[in-house]
Amino acid sequence: MSVSDDPSRVAGGPALTDLPDDVSVATEEGRRLAEQLADNRRHARKLLEVRNLSTHFYTRDGVVHAVDDVSFELDYGETLGIVGESGCGKSVTALSLTRLIASPPGKIVSGQIIFDGIDVLKLSNEEMRLLRGKKIGFIFQDPMTSLNPTLTIGYQIAESAKTHLGLSRKAADDRAVELLSKVGIPRSRERMGDYPHQFSGGMRQRVMIAIALACDPMLLLADEPTTALDVTIQAQILELIRSLSDEFGTAVILITHDLGIAAGMCHRINVMYAGRIVETGLVDDIYEAPRMPYAWGLLDSLPRLDEVKGARLRTIEGMPPDLIDPTSECRFAVRCKYVHDRCRSEEPELTPRDGEGHMARCFGTEPEGWIQ
Repeated sequence: MSVSDDPSRVAGGPALTDLPDDVSVATEEGRRLAEQLADNRRHARKLLEVRNLSTHFYTRDGVVHAVDDVSFELDYGETLGIVGESGCGKSVTALSLTRLIASPPGKIVSGQIIFDGIDVLKLSNEEMRLLRGKKIGFIFQDPMTSLNPTLTIGYQIAESAKTHLGLSRKAADDRAVELLSKVGIPRSRERMGDYPHQFSGGMRQRVMIAIALACDPMLLLADEPTTALDVTIQAQILELIRSLSDEFGTAVILITHDLGIAAGMCHRINVMYAGRIVETGLVDDIYEAPRMPYAWGLLDSLPRLDEVKGARLRTIEGMPPDLIDPTSECRFAVRCKYVHDRCRSEEPELTPRDGEGHMARCFGTEPEGWIQ
């Protein structure tokens, strides 16, 4: 794409002066982004390409390698699950994609994040505000702390549409009413003037989804969207995300510790452990033939209907490793019952297994490995 000779205008798109008042475009990558905001076409082979992403936190005790050399891709309209224990790097990965890491102490130290052909890490902080909300929506983990308690929910939804779509206040309010109806909140126009504390947990989560979808984003990041909700409301929220994704053609990255939820929602799964992806592949391959002992442990810990009545739930023994200056051994070695001498001396790479795009980080399940 080319930029016109007029420095205030992007070729084929709106004048840069039409951008939000508090956002200016200063970099070449930012100008390309501003140009792409004017259309809904695909601009790259993949919607998202993450290459060797590392995010560290600098603390008094040392450098925490929260996300360490993570790479993955996401197709347009695809739903990708990122699963793992608490502290494995799922949420930090999502925050890194939108450059919402608090600095200090956090910092993205290396890697590339290519979103629809745009190198996100080359954008200025102001230019990132064009991407967040407009092209990327985010459902945060706790809707009570993510929503502003001093502003009405109608204002919070309409604000995004007004800022990114250039709508008048009335048009933005109409858009907010439409979204509230879509996410299943009754009497939506009447509820526009209500505050977050006047909604239940499930309804607040629906409001968060409405905010995330206000500008028809290409990607929706859902960070534990069913936390603290009962199972009935969980099912409703997940079905809502699925139906809205199908309706708008939105790609979804679903972050969860619940493998049952991931199985029903996702096309592919990334299993994370200690800041790294340890297994990735199609849902059927991961659930039917996992090739990393940590993934086996996660699946084995799920309650089953065919279990003997009164049987204890199985767990993964031990604790995750300290991510301050991690060692060069396999990070799961201290908890793995199949551990081998080689696992204690070097860390395995992600290598192919049977199945489309199925890869695992385990010496024992490679073709010449010792685990049958």
